[in-house]
Amino acid sequence: MDKQKIDLVSAQDRGAVLHPFTHLKDFASGKLGDPTIVETGKGITITDATGREYIDGFAGLYCMNVGYGRTEVAEAISRQAHKLAYYHTYAAHTTDELARLSDRLVKMAPGKMSKVFYGLSGSDANETQAKLVWYYNNLRGLPKKKKIISRDRGYHGCSVVSGSMTGMSFYHDFMDLPVSGILRTGAAHYYWGAEPGETEQQFSQRRANELEELILREGPDTIGAFIAEPVLGTGGITPPPAGYWAAIQPILKKYDILLIADEVITGFGRTGAMFGCDKYDIEPDLITVAKGLTSAYAPLSASIVGEKVYKVMEEGADKVGAFSHGYTYSGHPIGVAAANAVLDIVEQEDIPGNAARVGEYFQKSMQETFGALPIVGEVRGVGLMAAIEFVADPLTKTRLDPSLKVGARISKAARDRGLIARAMPHGEILGFAPPLVTTREEVDRIIDIAHRAVLSVMGELKI
Repeated sequence: MDKQKIDLVSAQDRGAVLHPFTHLKDFASGKLGDPTIVETGKGITITDATGREYIDGFAGLYCMNVGYGRTEVAEAISRQAHKLAYYHTYAAHTTDELARLSDRLVKMAPGKMSKVFYGLSGSDANETQAKLVWYYNNLRGLPKKKKIISRDRGYHGCSVVSGSMTGMSFYHDFMDLPVSGILRTGAAHYYWGAEPGETEQQFSQRRANELEELILREGPDTIGAFIAEPVLGTGGITPPPAGYWAAIQPILKKYDILLIADEVITGFGRTGAMFGCDKYDIEPDLITVAKGLTSAYAPLSASIVGEKVYKVMEEGADKVGAFSHGYTYSGHPIGVAAANAVLDIVEQEDIPGNAARVGEYFQKSMQETFGALPIVGEVRGVGLMAAIEFVADPLTKTRLDPSLKVGARISKAARDRGLIARAMPHGEILGFAPPLVTTREEVDRIIDIAHRAVLSVMGELKI
């Protein structure tokens, strides 16, 4: 793209686009510089309008799992658009691609699943999950059993209820969130949450005890569901400590509380298993998927409904009539065609297997490269997702002065060297979630650039 066109696009963008998670005044004034105009992508690399290439070490937003430039997905989208660009799914209308996708999702998902409801984003899918919890308990004659428990630092979306379930206050500030009926329990992060001398198993049991205490304090007859990511994502890319899910699940069953597994990030291979639930032996009642469902080639999300919940919904139909929930674009033919093409790749190329094999090398290399640095408190991850947590003193776990903005500075230093890695919003953390087609050689490049970025900021800080 020539300079004249770049200048035009930048001016149009600055004048008309409301960008998510952007300092609006700094962007409008030019303090943040011009927008990055992304033009093309191939494999794990994107190229901007100036011709500069970046390794996308975060797969967009954890979503470009099968890599950029997969022509087979583009062709599937094109075929569907030429054949039938749109029809709704109300009143039992369907398409062949929709029926095929729904059947394969029910069969491949963990737990005992029955039906699939479609939206366009993880946020709206979790909004649907909340409505299903309320609907399910109303149909059972339990109108008080509606509260939903989420976790500190959990991320479940940015809409009204999903944003309320998200456990980070900056998603709520000045937005009149959270709404009532959303409760919070502790994060499953051993590094920051453990008491002195506490093992991971003991920490997990304490978190489970705290959950049970919350349920009893509020009243089990008022708690409808517990929602959690198998691995904390935006809250810090934090795998659960040993014994966590084994301790949590019996409590939910004891008090007849639905388990919503938010697999928006972990679904379709990110942890090295097809689902995070498979990795951690989680038996969900409801499953939320998006991102990797289409590898972001088209917007699509899904709320996968377990047999236990669906049976109540079906039996209640004579009393309530039609299921009164849906979107204009539920089961959109183009998104569904993209999902089937992507899942064909996931299955045929064993994408979860690659994430497991390359992920093992990735995790080992991360530990070896960053674990002993005097600014690093914890290196953590699973499969092809990882994080480095920076601290002032690893021995005492003393946090860095937030005004130093260490995570953001290291992220910028990496970007300046051609690597996109994310400064995570909860602490001084650098996050990685490269496409699941990443090779060992590409892992080496990612870690080399990240290492040089960390050393450069350590030099600025005179560490």
